[in-house]
Amino acid sequence: MEKISANKVAAVIVMARELSRAEGEMRGFIDRMDEEEQAALVSIMWIGRGAFDVDEWDEAYATAVNEATTPTADYLIGTPHLADHLEAGLDALGISAVDEENQLM
Repeated sequence: MEKISANKVAAVIVMARELSRAEGEMRGFIDRMDEEEQAALVSIMWIGRGAFDVDEWDEAYATAVNEATTPTADYLIGTPHLADHLEAGLDALGISAVDEENQLM
């Protein structure tokens, strides 16, 4: 998961929880990420959603890169339970989402 920092993922989780208030901020934050970070963010969400297992990280990442046809922010904002999936993805990768979120506060 070296393509994106856990801190950035945690920031997206916090904004996703407050989407009605923070959608513009979240969209700008994701849009400022480079393509590698955006693909990693999508991969983490997919792992958290169960579309890929942790040991399929390389495949999830390659799929995110190759199938990126809509802006990443649009795709993620349209994903139900985004924050939950990102938290589950981080946890599956051995990173405490709660600890990362708490560091932002």
